[in-house]
Amino acid sequence: MHPSSHIFGNTELGSHCVLMTGAVVGDDLPGHTVIGCNNIIGHHAVVGIKCQDMKYKLGDECFLDVGDNNEIREFTSIHRSSKSRDGTVIGDNNLIMGSCHIAHDCKIGNNNIFANTTLLAGHVIVEDYVHTGGATVVHQFCYIGSFSFIGGGSVVSQDVPKYMMVSGDRAELRGLNFEGLRRCGFQVTEIKSLRTAYRKIFMPSNTNSMGFDERLSEVEHNEDLGSVPAVCSMLQSIRDSFTENRRGICKFRQWSSS
Repeated sequence: MHPSSHIFGNTELGSHCVLMTGAVVGDDLPGHTVIGCNNIIGHHAVVGIKCQDMKYKLGDECFLDVGDNNEIREFTSIHRSSKSRDGTVIGDNNLIMGSCHIAHDCKIGNNNIFANTTLLAGHVIVEDYVHTGGATVVHQFCYIGSFSFIGGGSVVSQDVPKYMMVSGDRAELRGLNFEGLRRCGFQVTEIKSLRTAYRKIFMPSNTNSMGFDERLSEVEHNEDLGSVPAVCSMLQSIRDSFTENRRGICKFRQWSSS
């Protein structure tokens, strides 16, 4: 613990954690803040305090659970849950750069990189190996799929499916995150299959031939593509975004592949 760092309330820190100058962890509220091992809490970061949800009732239990090997940089804020039946959760091996905000009830997976001033509203779910550019803003209740990339300055108001790249205000699909997939060890054959599936779904040769759901079904039943696990995972990620209480996927332009 460096000078002027503070721990409040029912807070548990694992071994080999570092609290830089001015860092604040925990709050005098019912519930708990649990920080795993080998985490760095940066200068003046605030982790595990009361949420900013107006529906939170003072006296309710609220929770934050953080895994291991995370670096949470300067001036970042991470809030506890808004309800006792939920929790804010951050996994392992995440880099959360300066001045980011992770709101109440977010669920963050593993090995993600959030560039400076990435702002996540309440109940956002981020899977694994996601990379956001600086000044990214994500609307509440959105899902960000694994291995996706969000361009800097984007405003994301709908789900980002697995493996995809989005950018803009409001964010639109810009293709697959090829560089991220290569860096994460995806095989050339897997990437080619994902590219073929993406083009069939989002860049059909004849835009009047089939609807979006029909194009998804065509890829699912394709003898070659339907047996590739990565393609199946991408298709499921897209379909899940259209289930009840989800926001659908980011908009895409009807480019022709011809």
